[in-house]
Amino acid sequence: MSSITRIAPPTHPRTDFAYETECKEVLAPQLSGLLEAAESAGWDRRKAAYTIMFLAAKELSDKKEGSS
Repeated sequence: MSSITRIAPPTHPRTDFAYETECKEVLAPQLSGLLEAAESAGWDRRKAAYTIMFLAAKELSDKKEGSS
């Protein structure tokens, strides 16, 4: 079973277009591993991916509300 490994820090400033590309490249294997682990545990891969999107959006929303 996969687990989350160390995530490399960015090498580009946030304002650089390459920052987002680099972030995708760093997080993609982590996400893939998480989905594989969920699927191995018996969860539907599509539902797990949807749930991750929901939780990510909720996390951002909760953080925004907390910063007010």
